[in-house]
Amino acid sequence: MTSTEPAGYMPGFGNDFETEALPGALPQGMNSPQKCAYGLYAEQLSGTAFTAPRGQNERTWCYRIRPSVKHVGRFAPTPVPYWRSAPDIDPGRVSLGQYRWDPLPMGDAPLTWITGMRTMTTAGDVNTQVGMASHIYLVTESMQDEYFTSADSELLVVPQEGRLRFVTELGVIDIAPREIAILPRGLVYRVELVEGPARGFVCENYGQKFDLPYRGPIGANCLANPRDFKTPVAWFEDRDAPSRVVMKWCGQFHATEIDHSPLDVVAWHGNYAPCKYDLSTFSPVGAILFDHPDPSIFTVLTAPSGTPGTANIDFVLFRERWMVAEDTFRPPWYHKNIMSELMGNIHGAYDAKPEGFVPGGMSLHNMMLPHGPDETAFEAASNADLKPEKLDNTMSFMFETRFPQHLTHFAAHEAPMQSDYIDCWAGLEKKFDGTPGVK
Repeated sequence: MTSTEPAGYMPGFGNDFETEALPGALPQGMNSPQKCAYGLYAEQLSGTAFTAPRGQNERTWCYRIRPSVKHVGRFAPTPVPYWRSAPDIDPGRVSLGQYRWDPLPMGDAPLTWITGMRTMTTAGDVNTQVGMASHIYLVTESMQDEYFTSADSELLVVPQEGRLRFVTELGVIDIAPREIAILPRGLVYRVELVEGPARGFVCENYGQKFDLPYRGPIGANCLANPRDFKTPVAWFEDRDAPSRVVMKWCGQFHATEIDHSPLDVVAWHGNYAPCKYDLSTFSPVGAILFDHPDPSIFTVLTAPSGTPGTANIDFVLFRERWMVAEDTFRPPWYHKNIMSELMGNIHGAYDAKPEGFVPGGMSLHNMMLPHGPDETAFEAASNADLKPEKLDNTMSFMFETRFPQHLTHFAAHEAPMQSDYIDCWAGLEKKFDGTPGVK
């Protein structure tokens, strides 16, 4: 491998990128010359419709050893039983509730990126390209002469434990906890275990691609910045070896056998590529006098829907930050809303749930179901001395969608669900005494 360090800015966020692994491999001034250098083939990978508006149009030109039509043969179905797609609804499965799970144990069976994927919830419909699925991955070994691609979705990967390497057509990305990676639809790659075992979370986005949210009155700075999204440099394999390519298509999995590595892009330029992002570069904003802003101020990425301001998916990050508001209940308040919220804990403690929501765990609060701080968090926040305080040793996130999230069979019957989670609110007492005033 010539490089495992990403470089450059994320394509698709107003940037175009170019890179070559061999000098002169990248044509200048044209996309598809009559003959490419080194006997390469020119090929375009499109992430949007050809006629998408200029600012939203995403494509990358690849210059590769073989055209990718040579990377597929006759497909045959292959079983991947724990990776599910929407709609996956069983009337006997109750998704209406407040749910929380302990971290999934690794177990003893060898697991790769494909066989170790465990779907927890699905929403929308993969066939009509709306909605999402949430997964937990468990990886104990690298993929060997095996590659994966999804025609259904882009994947947002959130590691919690261990380190992975995504060896892709467009370069190599290493990823560790407190980083994320985005793997575009149609990209071919294999996943290697760098340090393990590895566990983390995946948001599978069926709809419009993730993008940076509008900052509105925040202006030009803070939250996530395009310059911090890193794309890989060009890297390629010219290797003849029996290989297997697995494709996810309309929720089904198919495999094909080929006689070479499909990772043979020698140079590329464009704005459709994988990337990684260091979550420590996210700059949160908040109230500096009183009151509690909506959690939307913590949005790192958003996948828009057809309804302005209502996301197909929001990826929201709750990281270390200062709390300074006066006369204000500082943790998230009690609420119910139209979005379905799936949370995961990367490390540390979450301020609204100091007990039970452990690193590697996750929770689900579906649309219009009330939720909020448990009794311990409520009492502590209600009686705290409201001096400026650093909320430290914390990093949790939320996959939030406008669609109801339905539990899979695995989430409902096999994953370590906390049956007593709802009891965390049982001790909240009636405090109303009819006396005016709040002090």
